[in-house]
Amino acid sequence: MRRDPQGNARMLYYIAAAQGGYFTAAQARQAGYAYSQQHFHVSRGNWLKIDRGLFRLRDFPPGEREDLIRWSLWSRNQKGVPQAVVSHDTALTVHELGDVMPARVHLTVPPGFRKKVPPGCVLHKATLVPEDVESRTGYRVTTPLRTLLDVADSPLSQEHLNKAARDALERGLVRHRLLETVPCTPDARRRLDQVLTATRQGRRMEFAA
Repeated sequence: MRRDPQGNARMLYYIAAAQGGYFTAAQARQAGYAYSQQHFHVSRGNWLKIDRGLFRLRDFPPGEREDLIRWSLWSRNQKGVPQAVVSHDTALTVHELGDVMPARVHLTVPPGFRKKVPPGCVLHKATLVPEDVESRTGYRVTTPLRTLLDVADSPLSQEHLNKAARDALERGLVRHRLLETVPCTPDARRRLDQVLTATRQGRRMEFAA
């Protein structure tokens, strides 16, 4: 049964609200808007055209990380399901760990992901389990622990890794014991051990003072 215009608008708002005001052409169709109606709303200024097949409700309140929502929607598969998870250096900024300012957005995608890497993006291919991921409005991000494991196994400097891990430990986002025992690659283990050693030394200096 065809929805009435108000019902269409409510459905579209419900979809867009979960994505920071953004929605795809396919989602608009799902809400009851034919392509001709989509063109009408764009031409009238009700919807902002962000990219091919991607729109934003004009009056939806702005969010903090709309760039990550757009990247998530960019990564959707043929069924419309986003594949990318914000990770590595970019996940550090989401969790406010350390002081890294990445020039490009880091995303982890499944091994079978085939979309061309656009400028400004770094894709890491891996299979993430549900315990590795947190949901935010409109996108997903690796947990603080998974993020530290990823950057420990990346070119990120030891200094930046130490600062990020120290922030996570001090805020209780990860625990010392977990960092000591969590399975990881040999390179990541070596670098995490340096983190833990530096943390212990810092504690001894605080006590001595």
